[in-house]
Amino acid sequence: MPFDVAAILIVLAAAFAYLNNRFIRLPSSVGLTLMGAFSSLIVLAVDRLVPASRATDDIVSLITSIDFHQTLMNGMLSFLLFAGALHVDWEEMRRGRWPILVLSTIGVLLSTTLIGGGFYLLSGWLGLAVPPIWCLVFGALISPTDPVAVMGVLKRTDVSPTLQATVAGESLFNDGVGVVVFSILLSAASGGEAFSVPHALELFAIEAGGGVVLGLLIGWIAVRAMQSIDEYNVEVMMTLAVVMGGYALANQIDVSGPVAMAVAGILIGNHGVAQAMSETTKDYLLKFWSLVDEILNAILFLLIGLEVITVSHDLRVLALGALAIPLALAARTASVLLPLVVLRPVLRLGPQAPATLIWGGLRGGISVALALSLSDTSSRAVILAATYMVVLFAVIAQGATIERLLAPSVKR
Repeated sequence: MPFDVAAILIVLAAAFAYLNNRFIRLPSSVGLTLMGAFSSLIVLAVDRLVPASRATDDIVSLITSIDFHQTLMNGMLSFLLFAGALHVDWEEMRRGRWPILVLSTIGVLLSTTLIGGGFYLLSGWLGLAVPPIWCLVFGALISPTDPVAVMGVLKRTDVSPTLQATVAGESLFNDGVGVVVFSILLSAASGGEAFSVPHALELFAIEAGGGVVLGLLIGWIAVRAMQSIDEYNVEVMMTLAVVMGGYALANQIDVSGPVAMAVAGILIGNHGVAQAMSETTKDYLLKFWSLVDEILNAILFLLIGLEVITVSHDLRVLALGALAIPLALAARTASVLLPLVVLRPVLRLGPQAPATLIWGGLRGGISVALALSLSDTSSRAVILAATYMVVLFAVIAQGATIERLLAPSVKR
């Protein structure tokens, strides 16, 4: 069954990617999500028109057979973060280190609080009354950004390399930080342990700090090993070992695997590529990880589109999900502008930074995976619907219009 599911997803992703590339020509993530959602709507319409049809049940069965949280958080995420980190320029990221550090930590915490508070007020107004701690859980899972679509556009613009590295660096690290914050809040919401700010900060420091140390350690070991050989097959295999073995080790010792993969990827993609690889190895390794990144993102955004079929049809839940869209955008705006104002004396990001970071801060598959990982509580359906609607808007609306926002600087 797992092989059959994987085969179906690969075939659909390849077919939709071809159609998008050949006819529609939207950014890959936008096109795949849109076609997945459109396909789900067609299936729902067929079931309404043909009562004997079991198409919806079959697709729901397919989707529910996938452990989305396990597949993404303990599988795809490690590969995606490592592949993304390989292409981040350390020198440019170092110039944007302060906004990256602040936006991926304080920005995530601020966004979580603002979204959690707003979601609590909105749910109460609509008569859904989601408990405050679960509202904060929603705030944590929807705060991490996943700007896969916007990075492809930024590479074709005159946006400064430092700003590009800042967008990429922030997305890499706020994914890891967001997962840590989500885990802490979920434990409190599920009754695992009482929530307290000092204890939460302690856990945060251990998991995030431990992830940085582990990433540096395994990345350094891999680079040292690569320096002693010159065989691209073995060196590519070693990077696979870093990703799979490193992520599994992080889970065993309770540190942040996403943070570890981001750090290891940056180290290997900069120090390793520059000092430990021949040109042949560099070419093979970067192309291999580029293909892995493309395949996994295609499947991920296709799944996001197909998930529309599982969303609650309760009008109050849908209304709350719709209201969560401007709430998430407002929280993103505040969590970006406040740090940028404070850091203005040390910033060199240019006038495009606020708009790029706000509108380009797309929510994606990580948020959906975290929402799907929630236990079957009374708040799950509400949180899942709101998450899905925010992500769908981000990928389709923001992802499709970011190029127009940056139009004056797009390279012709």
